[in-house]
Amino acid sequence: METIYIETTVVSYLVANPSGDSILAAHQQLTRQWWQDERQRYECVTASEVLEEARMGDAEMSRRRIEALAGLTILKVDELARKLARALLAERLLPPAAASDAIHAVVAAQSRVNILLTWNCQHLANPHLLPKLRMFMAAHGLVLPEV
Repeated sequence: METIYIETTVVSYLVANPSGDSILAAHQQLTRQWWQDERQRYECVTASEVLEEARMGDAEMSRRRIEALAGLTILKVDELARKLARALLAERLLPPAAASDAIHAVVAAQSRVNILLTWNCQHLANPHLLPKLRMFMAAHGLVLPEV
């Protein structure tokens, strides 16, 4: 069974109130449909970093995000992951504000996850950055999952 890392944007879109923006509304609908129809075909995992991000913001939305993540395997963010994420940022592959994104990429790679599921097209699913992220991971003996 393939493993999918559920990144914060996925669970956020899953539980968010319907958006008035047509593109965001479509992302929400696709996320809900995938969660309902496809999720059981995979071993879904997430990381403690996602839980930390999910706890931020509005209390009710936070509760919904944490509830949706319940039952998923939680991957630990260890010191090696934090060190590699800092190195990724130091090489300016991602901006300093994207520290959590660096952690998501590193933890997913360390855990040999098959797919990193995200709506984050600015950093994680950016086709201009993905080759650089893959090279970084390979230089550290890791494989970036399919995004």
